[in-house]
Amino acid sequence: MHAMQYEITLPADYDMTVVRDRVARVGHLLDAWDGLGFKAYLMRERGVDGCPVNQYAPFYLWNTTEGMNSFLWGGAFQGLVNDFGRPVVQHWTGLSHEEGDAAGSVPVAAVRSRRPVAEGTDLSEVMAEAVRETSRLASLHGVVSATAAVDPRHWEIVHFSLWAAASPEAAGEIFQVLHLSRPERESLPRGRQW
Repeated sequence: MHAMQYEITLPADYDMTVVRDRVARVGHLLDAWDGLGFKAYLMRERGVDGCPVNQYAPFYLWNTTEGMNSFLWGGAFQGLVNDFGRPVVQHWTGLSHEEGDAAGSVPVAAVRSRRPVAEGTDLSEVMAEAVRETSRLASLHGVVSATAAVDPRHWEIVHFSLWAAASPEAAGEIFQVLHLSRPERESLPRGRQW
């Protein structure tokens, strides 16, 4: 399992209906993508939920590297590059994934929290704690799913959760979910990934 996200920060006066219209027009194109667990088409608006910026920031959870590579190098990603420029693509290896009590619901919000892995810490304990936090998040009312992943290059853990309500009960950056492509969500591995 691989998590991936890029962030496109837009001007403060950017008309975010452009992003909404783009997702409405092209969001369905990944609804049957091989190797994709899910893609959450995410947006943050300046002044909403305390957000300081306008941002388009899709989050992906891949079942296979082939699916991810096919998306990045096979032409689909090039459309975004042509429209917005080439963003930095953040990438994390999966630690855990759990479904929540609202797994059958369409998510309307997402929460992402990132934290560094401090130098000198016991890596096995830090990763075990990330797995426990995923289970805790998944147990909260209204959670569609919860995921933890780690970037061992920059030593960062990300927790990502999808929510059925617009007011999630988790700490972190809150995103609006404009669309969810979920071709292989049911086959995403559950629990600890090692």
